[in-house]
Amino acid sequence: MKLYIFILSISCSLCSFASGNQVHLDKAPLDPTDYASLQRGAKTFMNTCSGCHGIQYTRYGSLAKGIGITDEQGKVLDKVVQDSLIFGNAAKMTDAIKTSMRTADAEKWFGTAPPDLSLVAKSKGADWVYTFLRSFYLDESRPWGVNNTVFEDVGMPHVLANLQGILVPEYKSTIHDIGGKQVEDKVISSLTLAHSGSLSTDEYDKVVADLVNFLSYVADPHQVERKNIGVFVIAFLVIFTVFAYLLKREYWKDVH
Repeated sequence: MKLYIFILSISCSLCSFASGNQVHLDKAPLDPTDYASLQRGAKTFMNTCSGCHGIQYTRYGSLAKGIGITDEQGKVLDKVVQDSLIFGNAAKMTDAIKTSMRTADAEKWFGTAPPDLSLVAKSKGADWVYTFLRSFYLDESRPWGVNNTVFEDVGMPHVLANLQGILVPEYKSTIHDIGGKQVEDKVISSLTLAHSGSLSTDEYDKVVADLVNFLSYVADPHQVERKNIGVFVIAFLVIFTVFAYLLKREYWKDVH
């Protein structure tokens, strides 16, 4: 009995600790059927993210076809892909989309190689990525001069700072009772725009939304087809269940 009480108390403590460290995540406005948004997100990724991060489980050709860079017959527009995604490098349409940064250089500059982002929208969640990209703030104690409310002590620069601008944190004080002593702790309550970027807040949020929409597509490129097929599968199962019930009733009518 004592063991059960001990386990229960530990579980409650862990739950309280986890809930106390949670960060509010904003809802990412995803629409995998919006080809214009996916194409804008792909452009943003290739312009600002692909120098450090790859999406190695995706190929240029399949990506172009999946986000609608095709003609009326569904053929991939090679020139558009070359101009918008490949940028004239030696990559082929069948090549996986990998970062051009060498691992040795990445470890030298960042301490570790930046992760591949193929599945980040699934592993972290689209809401997490959406909030993360909008939560960088000025922190001169960090190597890159910025920190993040979603990912504390983040080890990367704010590559979209020229678009968003510079945010500074506002703090609030909280009092904790630790061992009978009142301990004051300062936590970030909000972020305020100190220096404007080239975009307004709404415009920047739209850019991030397109980028997250794209990363969500990359993590699950067949989600639209899967959901469409799922409707027919459920409809088939419903109809099959009706006929199965009628058949069962016919077989058992003499027994009952």
